[in-house]
Amino acid sequence: MAIKMRWKEDTFAKFSYLQDVDITSSGSLVAYVLRKVNMKENKYENTMVIEDLESGKRRYVEDASMPKFSPDGKKMLYLRVDEDKKRSDLYLLELDTMTSKRLIEAKNIIGMDWHNDSRKILILYSKKLEDEDLYYDDSVPVWFNGKGFRDCEKNIIQIYDTEGEVVVDEFEDKYVENALWHGDEIIYTIARRENPFKSFDIFAYKGKKRKMFENVPFYPVDSNNKVLLMLGKREMQYISEHRYLMIYDGKDLKEISASYGLENFEGKLDAEGNVYAITADAGSVVLEKFEGNNKIRIAGNDAYVYSFAVSSAGKIAFLMMSDTFLGELYIFDGELKKLTSYNSEILKKLKPRKYIHFKYKSFDGKELDGWYIKPRGAGKRKLPAILFVHGGPKGMYGHYFHYTAQLMADMGFYVIFTNPRGSTGYSEEFALAVLNRTGLEDFQDILAGLEWVIENENVDKDKLGITGISYGGYMTNWAITQTDKFKAAISENGISYWLTSYAFSDIGLWFDREVIGDNPLENENYKKLSPLFYAEAVKTPVLFIHSLEDYRCPLDQSLMFYHVLKSLGKETYIVIFKQGEHGHSIRGKPRHRSKRYKLFSEFFVKKLKEGKEFKIEDVLKK
Repeated sequence: MAIKMRWKEDTFAKFSYLQDVDITSSGSLVAYVLRKVNMKENKYENTMVIEDLESGKRRYVEDASMPKFSPDGKKMLYLRVDEDKKRSDLYLLELDTMTSKRLIEAKNIIGMDWHNDSRKILILYSKKLEDEDLYYDDSVPVWFNGKGFRDCEKNIIQIYDTEGEVVVDEFEDKYVENALWHGDEIIYTIARRENPFKSFDIFAYKGKKRKMFENVPFYPVDSNNKVLLMLGKREMQYISEHRYLMIYDGKDLKEISASYGLENFEGKLDAEGNVYAITADAGSVVLEKFEGNNKIRIAGNDAYVYSFAVSSAGKIAFLMMSDTFLGELYIFDGELKKLTSYNSEILKKLKPRKYIHFKYKSFDGKELDGWYIKPRGAGKRKLPAILFVHGGPKGMYGHYFHYTAQLMADMGFYVIFTNPRGSTGYSEEFALAVLNRTGLEDFQDILAGLEWVIENENVDKDKLGITGISYGGYMTNWAITQTDKFKAAISENGISYWLTSYAFSDIGLWFDREVIGDNPLENENYKKLSPLFYAEAVKTPVLFIHSLEDYRCPLDQSLMFYHVLKSLGKETYIVIFKQGEHGHSIRGKPRHRSKRYKLFSEFFVKKLKEGKEFKIEDVLKK
């Protein structure tokens, strides 16, 4: 008998998640990490998979992540990470015998890279004060999302001989962002404190360090031992500007992608110096090759490429997802080949719904992109709708697999996405349009997209919900103070008061001053654009979801708004997850995520479909 399957709060645990792809210089072997959910033990389990592209054979290494092939293709580095103990063990795998040995046990390995001799490696660590009673730091920020308290953090770069199993050189510095080999030198980047998101010093080390660049808005991302590939711009005024790829030959910087006007997220080089990039483009993240003066689009139209690696000769291994399928492995070597189908059978049962793309005009005639999903049961009967708002503001909705959206569509809700001004994937001017104006024109853009769907689909306009995370949480908070059209709202890890966000967030001293305005103690925007000060206008029932370890949009933002609304007699609820950083909705532990999905779906069902009272304790008992 065929098993019927429906989307539920724990369906995500049935999927396979691919990440961290790498390819040998010869292009014969590909490695990636296969991540599975263990709900019973409340953890994720990583298996490193090695695909032999010539024989078709597949080999596995359990409990392994971050694969990195040696240049000669005979060995591989990988990590075994104990997240609870915050410890990483670095292993060396001999590929012909598939035997491993442990090289180093360390607490915080940030990165590693092979020298071209396939013997020496560099290892980048972080080292903290670790006093048993207190944290201390003498700079800002004192904490950082996903990393915890800085705690006088220093970075150590070691050169390690994998044959002799000995450290042959070591030096330290502060605020090291990345490090890589370039010939016999180590190139590393320091984030400057005046603005660590767009001001960098770049050093080269070979026995002693020398400064290559001072206070520049770009940094190295790859080397083929002849030239360096840089990501950024020659000059940058705002963090929110686009980043492009440039080649540095030791003397001059050569622009590669800036003339095309779309933002690059990552870049790689082959042996000949051709450049490969993933680029945001109107809801897609595409894989492109820049060869001479030509740009070739390889893959990603109506999809999201999210990890890739390139062989010396330009064979590409990459991971790609879309709105209806999760990430799988693809190879491009003149033609595109799909190598894995881990999720195909389960998705046949679940039948994810395809996004419907639409173009619409905002209040001022600006044309924008939107998408929506028709729900189960769509037809003549009007059904409720949920408007999702992306993070950022320089985020982007589009052709990627959105689990929560599929869950809610299966439960009978229209799901609506928009890319308002401020989103990436369009011109830089479009991205910068929200600076000092967040919550104004961008909010009108979002509402215009909602109205388009209401006019063109069978949406019940009296049963509308809104939700978002981070900037999307801010926009949810803002929306319920500006209109009463929404009958339910879920605000996650959002912002309610820009002044405390500026002073409290790990990026507030720079990001908030850019988005909201300079002179925070005097600038009226910090009150004018803060939802907290319009709390009396709120008529929408709102559920706040926040994670205690979020240092990007700290807990005070939801807690303040909740307290004020509660004191005013408004219908409001709050759930605070004890663990989890800013991205807890997708990076939290399995039971954490399952409970979040359950709370999320039950709240909208109760408020938009059943018109009943919402009791958090009842949801958690189920």
